[in-house]
Amino acid sequence: MREPLIVANNVRKSYDMAAGPLHILKGADFSLEDGGMAFILGRSGSGKSTLLHLLGGLDTLSSGKIHFQGEDMTRLNERQLAHIRNQKMGFVFQFYHLLPELTVYENVILPLMIAGKKDSNWVKEMLRRVKLFERRDHYPNELSGGERQRVAIARALANRPAVAFCDEPTGNLDEETADSVFALLNDLHKRDGQAFVIVTHDESLAWRYPNVVYRLHDGVLVKEDRGHTSFQKG
Repeated sequence: MREPLIVANNVRKSYDMAAGPLHILKGADFSLEDGGMAFILGRSGSGKSTLLHLLGGLDTLSSGKIHFQGEDMTRLNERQLAHIRNQKMGFVFQFYHLLPELTVYENVILPLMIAGKKDSNWVKEMLRRVKLFERRDHYPNELSGGERQRVAIARALANRPAVAFCDEPTGNLDEETADSVFALLNDLHKRDGQAFVIVTHDESLAWRYPNVVYRLHDGVLVKEDRGHTSFQKG
C-alpha cells in the first residue's frame, strides 16, 4: 500500500455570522495516498471548495488536523505554507485564471520562474502532453475554453507537484470538452502517477474512472467506494 500523501482528521470550518455561527464542515475525515486520485462530489454550496482550499492550505481550519506528507499543516506559518503551495501543490480553478498578457508558454513557465527554476524542456513536454505545444506562442484570448483549461492544467503541473487540486475544472465547459479534460487528468494520473483531488458536480464523469469518491452533504463527508458507502466521522 502506498504512503498517505494527505490525511485530514475531524476537519471543521465555520464562519461567525450576525445570526450565529455558520457551520460548513462538521468533522470531515479525508485521505489520499501518494499518486492517488480522489473526487469530492456535492451540491452547490455544500462546502466542496471550502474543503479543497483547506486541504491545499489556502484557508485555515476552525479545528481539526491536516497532515501533508506527514507534516502538520496547522502548525505552519504563512511563509511555510506558501512554500509548500509553490513547490509541492498545483491548483486548477473553474475560470482558468490565466494572465491575458502572457502567452501560453509564459503562463505555464511562470510558477517555475517564481520558484527560481528554468526547466524549459519540462514546460515544453507538459505542453505536448496537453496537446498545446503548437499553440505555445498564442495568447489566452486566442484559445477556446477547453484549451485554456488545458493550459491551466499544464501550469499547475509545471513544478511537478506532489498533488494537484482541481476546483470544478470542467464547470465552465460543454459536455464534450469536459469529457476530454477529465480524460487528460486521468491520463496524467495513470502515466505519471500524478495525484489529484478533484471537486466536481459531474457525477457521471467522476465515476467513469477508477478512483476514490467522497460526497459532502450537510457538512458531513461520505466516502463512496463502488458498491459500498461509509460515513466518515461527523
